[in-house]
Amino acid sequence: MTTTTTTSPAVPAGAPRNVPLVGDEPAMRDWADELVARARIEGVELTGENGLLTALVRQVLQTGLEVELSDHLGYEPHAVEGRGSGNSRNGSYPKTVTTDIGPVELRVPRDRNASFEPVTVPKGQRRLSGLSTNVISLYAKGMSTGDIQAHLYDIYGTEISRDTISRITDAVVEDLIAWQNRPLDRVYPVLLIDAITVKIRDGQVANRPVYVVLGVNLEGERDVLGMWVGPAGGEGAKFWMTVLTELRNRGIADAFIVCCDGLKGLPEAIRAAWPLADVQTCVVHLVRSSLRYTSKKHWAQVCREMREIYTAPTVEAAEARFGEFAETWRDRYPAMVDTWERAWAEFVPFLAFPVELRRIVYTTNAVESLNARFRKAVRHRGHFPSEQAALKVLYLVATEKRPNRSNPTGKVNGWKTILNALTIHYGDRIAATN
Repeated sequence: MTTTTTTSPAVPAGAPRNVPLVGDEPAMRDWADELVARARIEGVELTGENGLLTALVRQVLQTGLEVELSDHLGYEPHAVEGRGSGNSRNGSYPKTVTTDIGPVELRVPRDRNASFEPVTVPKGQRRLSGLSTNVISLYAKGMSTGDIQAHLYDIYGTEISRDTISRITDAVVEDLIAWQNRPLDRVYPVLLIDAITVKIRDGQVANRPVYVVLGVNLEGERDVLGMWVGPAGGEGAKFWMTVLTELRNRGIADAFIVCCDGLKGLPEAIRAAWPLADVQTCVVHLVRSSLRYTSKKHWAQVCREMREIYTAPTVEAAEARFGEFAETWRDRYPAMVDTWERAWAEFVPFLAFPVELRRIVYTTNAVESLNARFRKAVRHRGHFPSEQAALKVLYLVATEKRPNRSNPTGKVNGWKTILNALTIHYGDRIAATN
């Protein structure tokens, strides 16, 4: 097999001369083996100030800067074409950039007209993108700026200030703002809404609700539609009204089913935004709320009987089973039975659909799963210094793609069956949007 190589004009001592082209993995592996072997024989460290990899990175970056300047000027160093061209080389200045293998010292060339704008290492940039990506990734996993500072010192042996780390993470703010204000589809068959509480310092540390909306569109794709930090005092229907109105203003003209917890006043807020929406009380929340009025010794029996209600094949069958349930428990646990009776109108809508759709709308578990990831990211932070700091972390978590794991975005399983059911039930409203 013939190996395609390219010869570097200047390679650090101890490095192989023939460097394979990117994509030639066998040749690249052989080259790496030779590199490590030579480093061992000559007693050269791979990383660190005098390390072989550090020297290679320095050479690649330095060569890139020199090539860029030649392209910018239109001639090579000392070439006769440069005489009288109106611009020429004008020495260089020192610059240290932090890379994944440590700090690298460079000499950045410049031109007399000061018109050279390098791309290899842009002006003002002191860190290569790999490091910034690592910082943002660590921040998304819940590490504080102090934790990240210590971690980077351990890994790279370089000191990066907390202010610098904050500025790196601020790079996501522009993306966050654009994401939070992006236009949305006209119709979402399913919306799942819930709130999580985080600690934010605003004068003093307080528990603040973060309102989260997850939507499923007509293609069966899930998407986090937005997050909003509400005032202290707990989740409230009044603030939900503000959130839902904003979603409507961003383009959502209709929502078929909105799944939510049993918060008082929330069904009215939903119908104010989308008058035709079917409000679906989260069955899991309803069961949990019921158990608060029940002695633990009866939990197993009560849960078994409640399951017979919410797994009934039809609304009529559920009503008959609930009648038996109420007769059995009303005298002992009247508050529990009253909870079901008050929620009944918002409990039954999902019973009109096949099992595939029921799995999506009977519970807000999909958004609660996202909230669990939020809690994991904020668990060790204590509190956030501002609303923006909190939203930066939550945005990174919400938009993170995790291979082979449950993600907030992606296709819903069995969507063709679900769409058929939605078409039968909401056919006129679907047609009106096309």
